[in-house]
Amino acid sequence: MKGLEPLAAILPGLMQHLGLADDAAGWRAVTEWPEVAGGRIARRTRAVSFRDGTLNVEVEGSAWMHELGFLRRELVRNLNRHLGADVVRDVRFKPAGTRSESGSGGNLT
Repeated sequence: MKGLEPLAAILPGLMQHLGLADDAAGWRAVTEWPEVAGGRIARRTRAVSFRDGTLNVEVEGSAWMHELGFLRRELVRNLNRHLGADVVRDVRFKPAGTRSESGSGGNLT
C-alpha cells in the first residue's frame, strides 16, 4: 500500500476534475472583494455572491452604482489578476438590501 497523500496535494486536481475550480476561485472573489476593490469602494459595497462568472455586489446608493458602472471593466481585470485566472467575466451592481439569496435586507457597515 502506498503512503497517503495530504488532502492539500490532491484537492486542486479533484476540484478541477469535478468542474468546481472556477466556482471556488469565484467565491474567493467574494471574500477578497474589499482587498481588490480598495478601501474607498469597499466601504460602500459588499460582494454577496458568485455565479456563472458573475460577481454580484451590493452598493450603497445610486450615485455609487453609477460611478462603479464606469469602473466595471477595470474591476473585472483586477479581480482576475488577483485570482490568477480569468474567472470573473462580469460584476453586477445592485442596491443594498435587494438581495434575494438570504431574504434579509441590510446596511453596509
